[in-house]
This record gives sequence, structure tokens and C-alpha cells, in this order.
Amino acid sequence: MERLSESDAPLDSTSAFSPEQPTPLKRLRGGFLLVLGYLLSPLSWWNDLFFNLPFAYGLGYLASRFSPDFFLPAAIAGYWLSNVAGILLIQLGIMDAFQGEAKERNLKKELITGVVSSTVYTLIILGLIHFHILETPGLDLEGSSFSLSVLWPFGGDR
Repeated sequence: MERLSESDAPLDSTSAFSPEQPTPLKRLRGGFLLVLGYLLSPLSWWNDLFFNLPFAYGLGYLASRFSPDFFLPAAIAGYWLSNVAGILLIQLGIMDAFQGEAKERNLKKELITGVVSSTVYTLIILGLIHFHILETPGLDLEGSSFSLSVLWPFGGDR
């Protein structure tokens, strides 16, 4: 009985020995999404100043055109959305740049992962502001009819 070695076996597209590599265009698109996601994500410490806070402020400004009390909630929502978008773009970019043949994506799982991680990050930032560990000069939270304690899930004031 003749035994076939791995080198004698025919290679097909499903073989473990011939992984599909992404095309250069797919790698370029993935790299672009990865960089854009990194710029929006909470993974870079400097991104808030240049990307997230201007976006959040712009969204808050647009919402304040309807009512001045909408500024802070819309700004917080904008900040959170920019972080979620960043994490999701990183995930999409990594899959485009490094995965070969597109495997079945679980969009629901990817979305939940992005939303949960960004929500945790945003709650940490809100907690730092609420307990005055992170100061917000120029943002008068005391004079506003909106209070961060509404968003803080662990109840009451300090």
C-alpha cells in the first residue's frame, strides 16, 4: 500500500496549505480603515483633541440649536459614537487587510463588541468627570439643567 505524503497531495482552495491572501486593493482599503479607526478610537491618547471632541462639540452645537439643554447629552452621544465608529473601523480594517478569503462575518457580534467596549470607555470618562478627577474647564456642568448623575449608573452624587 502506497502512502501519500503531504507534498504529494493535490492543493485546492480549501486546503490548509494554500491560504488565500488578500488582494493589494483589499489590503490598501483595510489599512485605510484601520488608520481611520485608530484615529477615532479610544486607543490613541491624543485623538480626543483633534477628532472626537470636535465631532462631539459639533453634534452638541447642532442639537443646541433646538434647545440649549440638548448640548451636553448630544456632545456625550457624539463622543460615544465616534469611539464606537473607531473600534468598528479597526475591526473592519484588520479583517480586510489581514484576512484572506472573506469568512462569514458575524456583524451582530462585531457591533456588540464595539458598542460594549466604547460604552465602558465612555462610562470611565464620565466617572472621571463626575468625581472631579478629570477637570473640564470651560464646561459649566453646575449651571446647566443637565446633570451627569443622570448618566452615571452607580447612583447619586459622590
